[in-house]
Amino acid sequence: MLSERRLQVLRAIVQDYVGTEEPVGSKALTERHNLGVSPATVRNDMSALEDEGYIAQPHTSAGRIPTDKGYRLFVDKLAGVKPMTAPERRAIQNFLDGAVDLDDVVARTVRLLAQLTRQVAVVQYPSLTRSTVRHVELLALAPARVMLVLITDTGRVEQRMVDCPAPFGEASLADLRARLNSRVAGRRFADVPQLVEDLPDAFEHEDRGTVSTVLSTLLETLVEENEERLMIGGTANLTRFGHDFPLTIRPVLEALEEQVVLLKLLGEAKDPGMTVRIGHEIAHEGLNSTSVVSVGYGSGGEAVAKLGVVGPTRMDYPGTMGAVRAVARYVGQILAES
Repeated sequence: MLSERRLQVLRAIVQDYVGTEEPVGSKALTERHNLGVSPATVRNDMSALEDEGYIAQPHTSAGRIPTDKGYRLFVDKLAGVKPMTAPERRAIQNFLDGAVDLDDVVARTVRLLAQLTRQVAVVQYPSLTRSTVRHVELLALAPARVMLVLITDTGRVEQRMVDCPAPFGEASLADLRARLNSRVAGRRFADVPQLVEDLPDAFEHEDRGTVSTVLSTLLETLVEENEERLMIGGTANLTRFGHDFPLTIRPVLEALEEQVVLLKLLGEAKDPGMTVRIGHEIAHEGLNSTSVVSVGYGSGGEAVAKLGVVGPTRMDYPGTMGAVRAVARYVGQILAES
């Protein structure tokens, strides 16, 4: 375990390197920070930190920079994330409040996160596997044609046309709508097939074929939409950090194009807590020079998806974590109210 003083020296090195982009020397540390010890003591502490792998000397200059291990300890020992200011919170709320539907919420969230953190923002769509049914609407378009509209608790709306095997009267359609919603409203998608399997038996023999067709379309919709989707934005922000990536930025950009890689980076949505993965902790080789900060979002205290940012390991961790957490909280509120 590092002593509190050496931890303080490490914090100062991380803060200065993130702020200046220059390797940090002992003289600069003692001038900028109230460490309460002499430059010689700071040099000894830096030597010990280097021996233990928390900082490294990039070239022959006297300065040091944090390693992945150093950033890891810095993040693990953070007293707290940097809170958003009142104007920043208002800006987040005003920007997200104007969203008209789920696609707009996700698109605005990506833009907002990229602007706030100046990193690459990644937002996962709420997964239907973790969603519940808010309402199923059935609209008659013709005597034998129905539009099925599925609305989830996260504001996702799916529409399907259903060609019925026989004409279906308005009274029968209203009956099906009422019976269907009484069974599935507020229930998880995974439970729906079992909840509706005997529903055709409640209808007259001549209507059962149409009821079965409508139910088949509903169940197909769940299967079709189970694949994970996400949106990414702010990739151009990485060009500001070209010198933070060894040799070239290309492996990072190539990795960011792979949706499977990004979904793995965000992690399981059922783990809603803040996750920070740094450098070589990321399994994908192309992203070993980056860090990922992610957190779950959702309504009712349950995460339905993840959002986060990808940037160089030399990032403002307290500020980035604060922004990611604040945006996730507002998105969750919007989903709860939608």
